[in-house]
Amino acid sequence: MREEVVPFAAGDGVGLNLIHLSNGRSAGRPPVLLVHGAGVRANIFRAPSGGTLVDALVKEGYDVWLENWRASIDVPRRRWTLDDAAVHDHPAAVRTVLEQTGADEVRAVIHCQGSTSFMMSAVAGLVPDVSVVVSNAVSLHPVVNRLARLKLRWMIPPTARVMGYLDPQWGVTGAPWLLPKLIAGWVKVTHRECDDMVCKLSSFTYGTGAPTLWRHENLNRATHEWLRGEFADVPLSFFEQILASVEAGHLVAADSHPALPDSFVDAPPRTDARFAFFAGELNACFAPESQRRTHAWFDRQDPGRHTVTVLPNYGHLDVFMGAHAAHDVFPLMLSELERT
Repeated sequence: MREEVVPFAAGDGVGLNLIHLSNGRSAGRPPVLLVHGAGVRANIFRAPSGGTLVDALVKEGYDVWLENWRASIDVPRRRWTLDDAAVHDHPAAVRTVLEQTGADEVRAVIHCQGSTSFMMSAVAGLVPDVSVVVSNAVSLHPVVNRLARLKLRWMIPPTARVMGYLDPQWGVTGAPWLLPKLIAGWVKVTHRECDDMVCKLSSFTYGTGAPTLWRHENLNRATHEWLRGEFADVPLSFFEQILASVEAGHLVAADSHPALPDSFVDAPPRTDARFAFFAGELNACFAPESQRRTHAWFDRQDPGRHTVTVLPNYGHLDVFMGAHAAHDVFPLMLSELERT
């Protein structure tokens, strides 16, 4: 598999990059952009699980592009909002892929906060060349369980004022000062799902599950150990926007970008793309109802064109890195990418 890193500048000048993967043989298929979630990086789609979505796409002759947007741990740390990514990052990434490939369309697989921010771009009409979108976990309507909602409401705002960031790498490097040390100690005592502190801190950071981001029974040992290097700091400013969105029942803007609408759900989307929504039935980060609600909203705009798939026995990220995902999940996603 051929690999190259293609730098590009976001609309506000932030330096980002795309990882381009291909087999060097054109099959006449459009390029596919993969967009990761918060506090990880593009590499999250390449777990040592015995077969990845990247492998499946390249085997089918797709040109694959992994986007490291501003939430990536592979770019310099900064505070960011979903609005920043929607206006500045994803449109620039799509333009770069089109320029590099000469294609006239792009298809996309988007996950978690890569999905929410990319959906904001799509609904606002900022990525008109994207024709098919496969979204996992959450998109326009974030739904969390009651305990996670209480945590967002009462723990995140005061913590954000004091700390600014949470970092699962405290499980490797050690927490830097008193409050992070207290948080890490609390997590060590209360999370008993495994012995890995990065795994435990990731669960604490992104919800209230034990674990939150995957079902341990779906991961092989190599993937669980590999994850220790794939999660790092995430700004709490992002969680404040998610709290506002959960309270509103749909995504809300955090900033005043003129390129974004006042509401993402009060008017038809400015995109001709077809959307396929996926959710793990056991997702402890965002409830499957998140994707069902967004699908219902799109279905009201254009009945029968979009799809929703709930995956039994899967959680959040194990949809992409589960030991059996190559059999259970990827064929369904490939099928959706083929449909126009």
